[in-house]
Amino acid sequence: MMPHVTESAKSVGAVGRLLDHVRLLLAVPVDNPDLARSQLAAFKTQLPLLYLILTINAVLLAATHFRTAPALLTLVMPVILCSACAIRARYWIGQPPRTITPEEAIHQLRTTIRLVPLLGLGFEIWAFNLYPYGDAYAKCHVAFYMSITVISCIFCLMHVRGAALLLTAIVVVPFTLFFTFTFQPVLAAIAANLAFVTFGMIFILQRNYTDFAALVTSKQELLMRQAETQRLSDDNFRLANLDSLTRLPNRRRFLAELDRALAEAGENATRLALAIVDLDGFKGVNDVHGHAAGDRLLIEVGNRLRDFAGATISVARLGGDEFGVMLSGNPLPADIARFGAELCRRLRGPYLLPDIEAAVCGSAGIAAFPENGLTAQALFERADYALYTAKETRTGEAVIFSPEHEALIRRAALVDHALRHADFAHEHWLAFQPIVEAGTLRTLGFEALARWTCPGYGQVSPNVFIPAAERMRMIGTLTEALLTKALEAAAKLPPPLRIAFNLSAQDLTTPETIAAVCRLIAASGVSPSRIDLEITETAVMRDFDLAADSLTLLRQSGLRITLDDFGTGFSSLSHVHRLKPDKIKIDRSFVADIHTSQMARDIVRTVVDLCNTLGLDCVVEGVETDAQLRVLTALGCRVMQGYLFGRPMPEEAMAAFLANETAQVAVG
Repeated sequence: MMPHVTESAKSVGAVGRLLDHVRLLLAVPVDNPDLARSQLAAFKTQLPLLYLILTINAVLLAATHFRTAPALLTLVMPVILCSACAIRARYWIGQPPRTITPEEAIHQLRTTIRLVPLLGLGFEIWAFNLYPYGDAYAKCHVAFYMSITVISCIFCLMHVRGAALLLTAIVVVPFTLFFTFTFQPVLAAIAANLAFVTFGMIFILQRNYTDFAALVTSKQELLMRQAETQRLSDDNFRLANLDSLTRLPNRRRFLAELDRALAEAGENATRLALAIVDLDGFKGVNDVHGHAAGDRLLIEVGNRLRDFAGATISVARLGGDEFGVMLSGNPLPADIARFGAELCRRLRGPYLLPDIEAAVCGSAGIAAFPENGLTAQALFERADYALYTAKETRTGEAVIFSPEHEALIRRAALVDHALRHADFAHEHWLAFQPIVEAGTLRTLGFEALARWTCPGYGQVSPNVFIPAAERMRMIGTLTEALLTKALEAAAKLPPPLRIAFNLSAQDLTTPETIAAVCRLIAASGVSPSRIDLEITETAVMRDFDLAADSLTLLRQSGLRITLDDFGTGFSSLSHVHRLKPDKIKIDRSFVADIHTSQMARDIVRTVVDLCNTLGLDCVVEGVETDAQLRVLTALGCRVMQGYLFGRPMPEEAMAAFLANETAQVAVG
């Protein structure tokens, strides 16, 4: 009993698997929407041809039976069947071009699989009913019509496997049986031929369908890989155009946006403004509290700028503590002024960071398109010049580039050209201003001040040509030429008179220049102890460690170091301790109103007490009146410099000045 049950169960299971396989062959790929849409797209291009073949073949078959078959078969039935073909063809051709959703594709494929067998069955029944009429040629025509038409239809339905298989089963199987059992050798041979051809066609159809499905799948995978590649490309583009610290756009992205905005503004004849912002006090935070504190400060600045940005305001970090801000939207001059003021107000401290409160502000230089430049480079240059002006004269505020600035730039360009072709040995010279002991009015030495008499432009201010020489990387050569002249003058002075000589910020951070200074002094025959090298705090702060190393080397050569303009930079006891100067020079800005300002007197008294405590010499510069002299003497100042004691003079005038001083002392 059990073996019989087992065999029955296996048979039922085999039948079930066969039915499942048949259903799979006839089903629409609902689990693969892209395949369904691709099937429909390919099928739609072949449907008009299918209906055209059916219509023409039906008309020709009806025509050959027109005189032998009833009108129902030669007129009524063909008209009904051909009208159905025309309606379906009009439906497919009349669809507007649009993207078909997966649901629509599946629905239309299912409708096609249902209608194709019905339409095929209608044509088949009509053809079988025509067969009894006519002679042997007419009967052969029916067989030929059915065979060639079904083959054509199967080819047209090759992308819809289910419809093609159903049409084969509904038409080919009855056709083969019908004509085989007519016992007519020719018709039976036609039936056999059609059966074999159909078998081959089904095999090819299955292979083509499999390849088509694989092609669609590979296309899907390719599109997915392209999408992933595009996503990675977008991520790389975003990272390449984003500042990693502040998460603001970086210089690359900002320049691209500026170029786009300039092109748009040029086409529309509108205006825009570019602002370059630099943080005042950032370097002090970085040096005193470390780079981690500096990074946190930059992040906070980035947050403030991000809040400031809007539909017409774009912000970016250009590098270091420099940021770029663009104002578009055709702003008027008044709008640009308000924009600059609000930008600096947003950046004004304090910044509350972990464990510290940073009193930092931002200075801004602004250039407008098209007034100040037509290209990004021109706007950057002019905005940078305005920024330099802001940092020099209006710290923490915005300066808009003006025609006056343009005139200064043109003059600077002329100065640069002249300086590039200047003969330092003959055109540059030194003026010497006496440094005196206040109590005795005795000259202790002279400060050597650089001068330039340009053949083309006359006297050029040191405030113009010194920065130009630094900018053009010529300051080292100029320093060596002027130091040579200063040493020649010092050699003519009676000891112990001293010479003070100024080093620039670039000199301090250029090892080659420092080595040249030591070499020139050693070869001059002048005792290094008679040479004071003056440096400013702001110069040292550009690269404190490298500058400190240079000062150590100079001090080891026997030279004395003076910290000039004390009180105007980032003055702190830590700088005095690390630099170990021999002398401190109090800046003239504290002397101008010292006889009326209690604060100025308190500052000078504090610096004098500091020098006395640390054993440093103290020099006050900028003394011009007797009133200033009296106040400074009362505050304990002993060494002074200024117009009250003597104006800068050429080298050949020093001997007469000293002789006159000696005569006055003798008379006194």
